[in-house]
Amino acid sequence: MKILVLNGPNLNMLGIREPKIYGKNSFADLLALLDQTAREAGVEIRQYQSNHEGSLVDAIQDAYGKFDGIVINPGAYTHTSVAILDALKAVSIPAVEVHISDVDAREPFRQVSYAGMACVKTIKGQGLEGYRQAILFLKDYLNK
Repeated sequence: MKILVLNGPNLNMLGIREPKIYGKNSFADLLALLDQTAREAGVEIRQYQSNHEGSLVDAIQDAYGKFDGIVINPGAYTHTSVAILDALKAVSIPAVEVHISDVDAREPFRQVSYAGMACVKTIKGQGLEGYRQAILFLKDYLNK
């Protein structure tokens, strides 16, 4: 089983950017968690991060026929990108949306998720642990 993990803008700044909201763990810590989770779950993952909307759309399109599932944290594009929504819908790969913070408890504009409209599940407010939950959920979902 192959899962693509996509991270959008500013997630490469974890540990630096607003640690009271996103925590003190670094992006390298996230990558280590992803690798550990994949090993323990017996799945293969590929991680990709970009600050550019079109690059994320390209990665989603490139996943077609190559990946069984997608874990996506679109970052700020969550609330603005119909292009990412359309790409997820186009490839029809089961996807789980992850948000480190509880976006429902933040500014009103953060409570709208375009990407989430194409996802089978959304995990929010669980910190980096949300990524582990997403991978394990996808594994179970895909095995059913």
